Amino acid sequence: MAYYRRNSSADRMARGLGWFSIGLGVAELVAARRLARWMGMEDQAGLIRAYGAREVATGVGLLAMGDARPWMWGRIAGDALDIGTLAAAHHDGNPRRENVATALGAVAAVTALDVLCTAMLHREEAMAWTPPRDYSDRSGLPRPPAAMRGAAKDAPIPADMQTPDILRFEPVGAN
Repeated sequence: MAYYRRNSSADRMARGLGWFSIGLGVAELVAARRLARWMGMEDQAGLIRAYGAREVATGVGLLAMGDARPWMWGRIAGDALDIGTLAAAHHDGNPRRENVATALGAVAAVTALDVLCTAMLHREEAMAWTPPRDYSDRSGLPRPPAAMRGAAKDAPIPADMQTPDILRFEPVGAN
């Protein structure tokens, strides 16, 4: 089971990135054509909408799930897709090449935050884990069992630990 500490700095950062992801995803879903036109990628509006759905899904996962690490890895994978798509559109034939460069810079900055947050979450997990103690070589006795055998047979039994007189069995006619 994964270690999870609510309100740590890594958790707060992951939740902030979750809200950012939802906001970005909604913007990509609603304004896909405008974003595509702004970057000179008019034929890619459907892909931008799909990326928006991915962003919303990872954002909801970050906010709703206990362990943010898998969702942060999902964000990093999504960032790699975004960078690949934008890099393909950053060519001399694109009249909006400068806008694509701006988008690439923004995605690179967010990718750096995603990687930082993921590293913080993994570090938090690693610091919290301690290996279980090994008690397999212990018996619970102060000495080995062979040395303990018969050690108490000569010990006097205190009166309060002896059987009360009323409960002692005495054979009939013993008096």
